[in-house]
Amino acid sequence: MIDLKKCFGPSTLVAAAFIGPGTLTTCTIVGVQTGYQLLWAMLFSIFATIVLQEMSARLGFATQSGLGEALNKEFPKGIARYLVFFLVIGAILIGNAAYEAGNISGGVLGLDLVAGEMKLWPVLIGFFCFLILFFGRYKWVEKILIALVIIMSICFLITAILVQPNIKEILKGFIPSLPSGDAFLLVMALIGTTVVPYNLFLHASTISKKWSANDSLKDLRIENAVSILLGGLISVLIIITAASSADQVEEINSAKDLAIQLEPLFGKSAKWFMGIGLMAAGISSALTAPLAAAYAAKGLFSWKGDEKNIKFRLVWMIILLAGVFVSITNLERVLVIKFAQITNAILLPFVAVYLLYISNSKKILNKYTNSLLTNILGVIVILFTLILSLKTLNNIFHFL
Repeated sequence: MIDLKKCFGPSTLVAAAFIGPGTLTTCTIVGVQTGYQLLWAMLFSIFATIVLQEMSARLGFATQSGLGEALNKEFPKGIARYLVFFLVIGAILIGNAAYEAGNISGGVLGLDLVAGEMKLWPVLIGFFCFLILFFGRYKWVEKILIALVIIMSICFLITAILVQPNIKEILKGFIPSLPSGDAFLLVMALIGTTVVPYNLFLHASTISKKWSANDSLKDLRIENAVSILLGGLISVLIIITAASSADQVEEINSAKDLAIQLEPLFGKSAKWFMGIGLMAAGISSALTAPLAAAYAAKGLFSWKGDEKNIKFRLVWMIILLAGVFVSITNLERVLVIKFAQITNAILLPFVAVYLLYISNSKKILNKYTNSLLTNILGVIVILFTLILSLKTLNNIFHFL
């Protein structure tokens, strides 16, 4: 009999983090514009996430510390150290602040659907996240995020069933095809919104909360795969829902538009399922992004103590407040998104390369270094993320 307790834990935070408003919107647009054709790209994104997060989890398992600490230990001085500090602090801390605004805005969209519009929603969401992060112990946060992931899964599963998708076409969508034009950009968007750089820091740092070096590495890998597959399933369900409803609606630019325009077809139930799912996605990501930034800073600067350390708390507070501020003042969202894209495009392959390098360091991981197969899979994932980064940067600077 499967022990469900072993299937949920620190890895669930990864699923909760990448299933945010950006993922919801991206998957919705992919489904509307391409139907089921890019389901294979989502499958690759899940595979890439499992590969990289397994390395991160194994690092945390072997060292009982985070990726920031490992980078600090591996590069105590020299140019490489300064490069690590510049990119991680500049991209993860500042970049997370940009993404946090989107996370809180996503939660607001969900609340707008189920409870009506109200200008104070960003403040209330921010205050709710503050209370959980400040007063709640890690186990509280973990259980809340597990609950939110399960809620999202149920909501999007029911919504996908409501639209009565074409099973044969869905299966065909998992067969890889060569994308071009806008489809290629959407493939990159799916990978970019699923393989999230800050999750590599978050995962390694939280492993020790549940797993010790005396536990089974096999059990850790099972938890990693189950949680990420569950998060990936949510993304797949959103694509299926959007693709199945594409011919029923006039125009869809976001998951909120999909929910509103599905209402005449399926009644208020579809609006509720999508609204609750969107709210859960926004709040779960709004909790994990500040935590990831704080863990990254803690490792890089070698701060002592636990999550109650004032410096640790100050980092996540700044990220959270920045997100609330942007959501309230409605600053130019396009510029915020572009900045987040630039930082993500620069950081993703960089962190992945360093993670692969450290995962082969016997000085740090001892007997838990990568196998040949893991290295091959890691290189494949890094090549794809590098293509993603270069193409994304090219598109961004082309339109600046």
